[in-house]
Amino acid sequence: MERKRILTGDRPTGKLHLGHYVGSLKNRVRLQDEYECFFIVADLHMLTTKPEKEHIEAIADNARAIVLDYLACGIDPAKSVIYLQSAVPEVCELALLFGNLITVPRLSRVPSLKEMAQGAGIEEMPFGLLGYPVLQAADILLPRSHLVPVGKDNEAHVEVTREIARRFNHLYGETFPIPEVMVSEVGSLVGTDGNAKMSKSLGNAIYLSDDEKTVVKRVMGMYTDPKRVSADVPGTVEGNPVFQYHDVFNPDKAEVEELKARYRAGKVGDVEVKEKLAKALNAFLDPIRERRAKYESQSGLADEVVYDGTMRMREEARATLSAATKAMGLAAVWNRVARKAEDVKKRRAKA
Repeated sequence: MERKRILTGDRPTGKLHLGHYVGSLKNRVRLQDEYECFFIVADLHMLTTKPEKEHIEAIADNARAIVLDYLACGIDPAKSVIYLQSAVPEVCELALLFGNLITVPRLSRVPSLKEMAQGAGIEEMPFGLLGYPVLQAADILLPRSHLVPVGKDNEAHVEVTREIARRFNHLYGETFPIPEVMVSEVGSLVGTDGNAKMSKSLGNAIYLSDDEKTVVKRVMGMYTDPKRVSADVPGTVEGNPVFQYHDVFNPDKAEVEELKARYRAGKVGDVEVKEKLAKALNAFLDPIRERRAKYESQSGLADEVVYDGTMRMREEARATLSAATKAMGLAAVWNRVARKAEDVKKRRAKA
């Protein structure tokens, strides 16, 4: 029985952090044995908010960093296809075809696009950013994916993909699967500042590659309960980032519940709670850091993984685009022109 397919990925803007892990990476590792997985290094998407030359020049290094994080977390390139988006030209052609199947008002209702523009300091919406979900639909449907593991904030993007796939199939015949979305159980992980989800651009992230001392430093500087001026003041656990991290990353649930009870009763200080969180986080990250160091020591490994995956994806892309243009009738247009031109050339040669 043929396995169903998954597509998800990351923009190459730097190393990955704990938010990426709980939002998608954990699911990717778990699902790679059950599904045929395609993981995209989405450099074209990066251009929607970072089109400057210096960002483009950093793509290769950032892509290597992402691949090393993938491998360190347990993604196996022998089981999964890891590829570079811009090296698969069919994604742009399919996005162009899809762009005619959805309206500007519909795209304008995708909530995360305005948030992305604001986060990037963009006052007016660029055409490329407005069309981000359309390009994403091409990413998802090019390998004919059935499932898309995403964070909660990208769920609306996948719904656009589903609408485009249904519209295409209605107009031209059944060509694409209608992908389902898989949202992480944890959802978005709040940043260390407690103000927004974990983000590289906001500087509130703990990275998968951070060393032990850096993790301790970031945890000790975390936002907690602002109303708590001393350890003997009862504190709030709900919405407290330190306890949210404990819930996700501390496997000792008895310890977590004991800390919560003492915190609510004003019988434990923030320092102790953070120290135990730092210990739990470092225990979680230790095997990831160890594997990352091993892969990083193998010169050229990340580039080889991306190259091999991209070549594989190109084969899939050509097959899908051929099926799409055939279904639409575009392939027949060129075939008629080509046959007519060849007949003319043959007659001319005989004359």
